[in-house]
Amino acid sequence: MARRADFLAANRGRRAPMPGFVLLVRERGDGDPAMRIGITVTKKIGGAVIRNRMKRRLRVLARELLPAHGVAGADHVLIGRSEGIERDFGLLRTEMEKALRKVMSRPTGDGPQRPPRKKPAAPKPGAPKPGPG
Repeated sequence: MARRADFLAANRGRRAPMPGFVLLVRERGDGDPAMRIGITVTKKIGGAVIRNRMKRRLRVLARELLPAHGVAGADHVLIGRSEGIERDFGLLRTEMEKALRKVMSRPTGDGPQRPPRKKPAAPKPGAPKPGPG
């Protein structure tokens, strides 16, 4: 996955937060059984060397576990967390398997439906405007 819109769409899907990463899964519904993977690690985690190391570790996990445990026809996004940098790789693998099971056990769909936000009421005509004073 390379397009920002795909990552944003995956954010509306099912999620499984783990100590070392967050897994997002969203079924595309386009009839294509291919699994797509996206990996992102923010600058908050560290510099380029640390972020790239984290992405390499997540990429290896995805290659190893997604073919057997992933959701066919879905986008999978892994968001690296700071705890995942020094975390034992075997522990990360166990967490990834647990996250995939957790996501598979949830009902399909685009996640919980939230009620729409209420817009703030418009000020009445002739009412004084709030401001410093």
